[in-house]
Amino acid sequence: MVAMAGYPRIVHVDEVEPNRRRGGDLRAMLTPTVVGATSGFMGLAIVAPGERIGEHYHPYSEEFVYVVCGELEVDLDGVAHPLRPDQGLMIPVNMRHRFRNVGGTEARMVFHLGPLAPRPELGHVDTEDDPRALPPERAGVTS
Repeated sequence: MVAMAGYPRIVHVDEVEPNRRRGGDLRAMLTPTVVGATSGFMGLAIVAPGERIGEHYHPYSEEFVYVVCGELEVDLDGVAHPLRPDQGLMIPVNMRHRFRNVGGTEARMVFHLGPLAPRPELGHVDTEDDPRALPPERAGVTS
């Protein structure tokens, strides 16, 4: 197969604008728009100490994550699990998930989602009003 002009393309993390809508600093690097991907997309999540990525789910995609550095905690359908460097996790379609940096240093996590949703706006469903706010169970609020 002959590559299209400019492909394959190497993308540096600094070439991609940060997305902070869900908390953290998400860099979608290898996407349909950036590199012409057709089966999914890959990126890097950079999460500062005490920061989090708000709860959401993907109705069309599995999400694969790999922790490069830092100490994360992931809630999967409301159940917390530690996630440490050199560990990977596959999050099934429709499973609610949120990530928290519970350590004292920056955490970096590679993520890949696939297959793609039919349209980009259908790929994520947020389940929190303010994804950067602490969830009630972590903020000391009880029912």
